[in-house]
Amino acid sequence: MDHAAPTQPISALTFRPPPMTEQQMWGATPLDQMWCRIQFKSLRYEGQYTPPSEQGTLVYPGNFGVFNWGGIAVDPKRQVMFGMPLYLGFIQQLVEKNGSDMDAANQGEQGLNSNEGAPYAVDMRPFLSPMGVPCQQPPWGYVAGVDLKTGEIAYKHKNGTIRDMTPLPLPIKMGVPGIGGPIITEGGLAFLAATVDDYLRAYDLSTGEQLWQARLPAGGQATPMTYLNSQGEQMVVQVAGGHGSVGTTIGDYVVAYKIKR
Repeated sequence: MDHAAPTQPISALTFRPPPMTEQQMWGATPLDQMWCRIQFKSLRYEGQYTPPSEQGTLVYPGNFGVFNWGGIAVDPKRQVMFGMPLYLGFIQQLVEKNGSDMDAANQGEQGLNSNEGAPYAVDMRPFLSPMGVPCQQPPWGYVAGVDLKTGEIAYKHKNGTIRDMTPLPLPIKMGVPGIGGPIITEGGLAFLAATVDDYLRAYDLSTGEQLWQARLPAGGQATPMTYLNSQGEQMVVQVAGGHGSVGTTIGDYVVAYKIKR
């Protein structure tokens, strides 16, 4: 059986979570929670670097995090890092090809990935309950700032609501996952969409406090950009196209906002 090396290099500054436990299993209903506990006990899990398996392996942190997809933004003048650490478990299960390559249902972060040239395909999916919410207890996503002069985490706040994760549009701030990165302006604002609720948000870089948000017409799983228009006004632009891997609204929009000074 494959196994991970006994040691792995870890940075002194890390957002790595502790290992997941059965006690963290969570659900919108008691049946949901029970299903998640049964799934947890059925999966192979020996910590962060547990190899994929035919049994099914729990991967935590999963494919989206901690900072894997969106990356981070750094303000070189203030020496501050801003990012969206994510904590969402994934399941990876090896599927034997029996000597021939198979058609893959998907080449993204969900579904059957052909893994061409290898004897096994890989079925990947988030660790979700039958109701489509994460099996582990929230929060699943944050915004965080780091003082790069000291190497210390300055703040870490729950980010995003479950408005677009549930049948009822409940704007409960639980801290949700997402895909996409942040930007920082010279004036000390951080902009980030990315989350599975369809919003673009602005934050105070020094504290992480949310200052503003705007509803997007589709999922904002892309990094915003900023520029000065011909009148010298600063604009923030967000592509809202959605993302199949996180189930957000699919669209084909480019939305621009003007920063008022």
